[in-house]
Amino acid sequence: MPFVPPVTKAYMLACVGVYCLFILIPGYESLFALWPLNTGRFLPWQPLSYAFLHGDPLHLFFNMLGLWMFGSELERVWGGKRYAQLLVASALTGAAAQLVFTLLVGSFAPTVGASGALFGLLLSYGLMFPDRIIMPLFPPIPMKAKVFVAIFGALELLMGISGRSGIAHFAHLGGMLGAWLMISYWRGTRRR
Repeated sequence: MPFVPPVTKAYMLACVGVYCLFILIPGYESLFALWPLNTGRFLPWQPLSYAFLHGDPLHLFFNMLGLWMFGSELERVWGGKRYAQLLVASALTGAAAQLVFTLLVGSFAPTVGASGALFGLLLSYGLMFPDRIIMPLFPPIPMKAKVFVAIFGALELLMGISGRSGIAHFAHLGGMLGAWLMISYWRGTRRR
């Protein structure tokens, strides 16, 4: 098993632990999901807590796989502190984007999952290692990381606009935006 750095490992273990906890003690997960503002169920901790919840084992598996694939290397490059900052920024901007979207369309469905943070990692990976060849699961075609990120971002936007999938596409796009803002801020402070 390849080395998993400490922040990535802690986040993965927290997500798996929370998933198992709510299987053993059902009913409380609705307090931690990200509820739209117009439902009256929104609570102040939900813009972070939603990023530890997952809807089913497949959702959990793919998010943890992506976290391991992209997050491990980014944490080794940036260190734990910067990496954790990027995860939090991506989760928060993912939550903000999803809250705005649900308010605009009048949705009452909650959002769960680490996908906002994961899409922030995906964008970061594409920015840090743009020419690295990766082999995605879907489609299984080798491509440069920057191409993979561009395709995924475009697909998220198209599927989000169509609005029929039940997936929080704008949380994914918001996570990418948060990562871009964080990296831009880091690059700007380094030039001063």
